[in-house]
Amino acid sequence: MASKQVYKVPDVGERAPEFTLPDTDLKMRSLAEFRGKKVVLAFFPAALSPVCTKEMCTFRDHFAELSKAGAEVIGISVDGPFANKQFKEVHNLNFPLLSDYGREVISRYGIVMEDLLHVKGYRAAKRSVFVLDRNGVIRYRWVSDNPLVEPDYEEVKRVIKGIP
Repeated sequence: MASKQVYKVPDVGERAPEFTLPDTDLKMRSLAEFRGKKVVLAFFPAALSPVCTKEMCTFRDHFAELSKAGAEVIGISVDGPFANKQFKEVHNLNFPLLSDYGREVISRYGIVMEDLLHVKGYRAAKRSVFVLDRNGVIRYRWVSDNPLVEPDYEEVKRVIKGIP
């Protein structure tokens, strides 16, 4: 019997694990296509849920400021592309939402929440933010074991602005 690969959360200073996932239009998007830009990878547990909506709308509302600082925001959840599309349209989200429906990327990033809000077997992303520099190296990471806790948006902006 083959053993299941166990991944740890990548450390600051490490290159972010690569991935290719479908967006809300079923276009395959890879992390590599964002090289040359600073990136905010925002993993969220569930599209259209209250805290995830607040988080993604906060990133939407700060998008111009982040973009001016040379950053892209990418939202990632285990929801299917169609649920993410509805989420994006309902809330006018102005950045890509990617679907990790196979849960491979959240596994590679070591951020699997095994039982979302005590629903046995519902494996979702832990609410997490990784800020990458233009070369794909992690300059900031934040991972919460509590899906009800939001990231420190001001800290994320400070980190982005501090990356040359």
